Amino acid sequence: MEPIAERSSVDLNSDLGESFGGWTMGDDAAMLRLVTSANVACGFHGGDPTTMLATCRSAAENGVTVGAHVSYRDLAGFGRRSMDVPAAELRDELLYQLAALAGMARVADTAVRYVKPHGALYNRIVDDEEQAAAVVEAVAAFDPALPLLGLAGSAVQRAAVDRGLRFVREAFVDRGYRADGTLVPRTQPGALLSDVAAIAARAVRMAADGTVEAVDGTRIAVVADSLCVHGDTPGAVAMAEAVRRSLEDAGIAVEAFV
Repeated sequence: MEPIAERSSVDLNSDLGESFGGWTMGDDAAMLRLVTSANVACGFHGGDPTTMLATCRSAAENGVTVGAHVSYRDLAGFGRRSMDVPAAELRDELLYQLAALAGMARVADTAVRYVKPHGALYNRIVDDEEQAAAVVEAVAAFDPALPLLGLAGSAVQRAAVDRGLRFVREAFVDRGYRADGTLVPRTQPGALLSDVAAIAARAVRMAADGTVEAVDGTRIAVVADSLCVHGDTPGAVAMAEAVRRSLEDAGIAVEAFV
């Protein structure tokens, strides 16, 4: 296993702004007091105009960096169903979401500073070269200065680097990993973690040592510039509190990557 350089800081991000209409998802107010980057839903898997604007305002008030959490057009499935969207259509739908959130962010006296795909799209572009290229094309067309947040070693990382975009590597403190470094699908055992103390200790190992234990017990390398605590995970606030406290106790500053 390749040694990981000693780390002095790491970003802590969460998927937020995912409420829609009368349906509430997570405790965004509490999470925005703990994380350094907020992946704000853009209306295609969650979020609506009022929620988008309110989340951007709250992020600005808390000094949290705003990122666009773009998705397949899948409100009914919360963006977690893989879809065979033509590359050009996918690019255009991502541009639409970026433009919508950028407008709301401007009104809230902040700005979109990075892009993170959501759910099934995030997982699809780990291996799917065509859809990865569509995501990169959308970001580059909208603003080539925007970093793209995703899984290290993925097709989208290769496409981003080839296009000259900054790629920020992410790891998940509350999700199970397979031995190949990919996430355990949510339909399989071990996909979601719930032990707060174990998650906090895992986050420190990810940041400090660059390793994580996979579901089969093997220890694998992870390279993470940003750690994610999902806002819709049960007990997300307690997890985020424990993760942040444990990182800081270990001498690792929690800072936004942009």
